[in-house]
Amino acid sequence: MSQNSDGPTPPDGLPDSLVAELGDLSLEDLRRTIVHAQELLQHQADAPSLIELNPGENVIRIEEQDGYTEVVKTVPCAEGCEDCPHGPYLYHVTEEQRPEGGTHTHWTLIGEVAPEEDD
Repeated sequence: MSQNSDGPTPPDGLPDSLVAELGDLSLEDLRRTIVHAQELLQHQADAPSLIELNPGENVIRIEEQDGYTEVVKTVPCAEGCEDCPHGPYLYHVTEEQRPEGGTHTHWTLIGEVAPEEDD
């Protein structure tokens, strides 16, 4: 069963090869694919996040990149600061191996970014 021009339009960014493969699946195979995709989504949602916030921090955006997670957030400073929170700041977050074993979440401050404009 091939996809025809009257069929649904795939979402932007979906690889053409995957669109073609899905278009060739039987109804039963499509149903199994949906079940598997939902299981993958749940598994990823249940995975522990590297991003743990301190009190008063506010995440504006989190995007997974190749090799790191990009985080834009605002941060508070000293109690009583009239300018708090500060930022937003861009961070690259990685998980690094410790020499003694285990891992450590490492936040690298890239710098301040312009606040995102409301659309």
